[in-house]
Amino acid sequence: MEFPDLGKHCSEETCKQLDFLPVKCDACKQDFCKDHFTYAAHKCPFAFQKDVQVPVCPLCNTPIPVKKGQIPDVVVSDHIDRDCDSHPGKKKEKIFTYRCSKEGCKKKEMLQMACAQCHGNFCIQHRHPLDHSCRHGSRPTVKAG
Repeated sequence: MEFPDLGKHCSEETCKQLDFLPVKCDACKQDFCKDHFTYAAHKCPFAFQKDVQVPVCPLCNTPIPVKKGQIPDVVVSDHIDRDCDSHPGKKKEKIFTYRCSKEGCKKKEMLQMACAQCHGNFCIQHRHPLDHSCRHGSRPTVKAG
């Protein structure tokens, strides 16, 4: 009892513990013990003014602004469905982009296979000059032998 004014009692109604290192809530300005200093633990009525969190999109790591009264999960879901650039189902990059230049062939390849003579792009079946009736310098190439 040498220091009767040292420490403060916890402001939580169910606690009232004497704490020598109390924590003052920055929202409601009351003193709390280590068990009740968080906004949720003492049900702070002013927590909405201080406890502002900005959700981040899990796909593109962009912060998503949330207005008062909106549920963050719903806002992030809307962002993923509409605005997200990294949505896996939204845009698919074409893999087979190189179309065969042979007349009547509609095959596409992942890699460009250009003919060294006519510089046309062909599929695997028509990649050789004899297979696509290559015309190098306006004359057709014939089989040797």
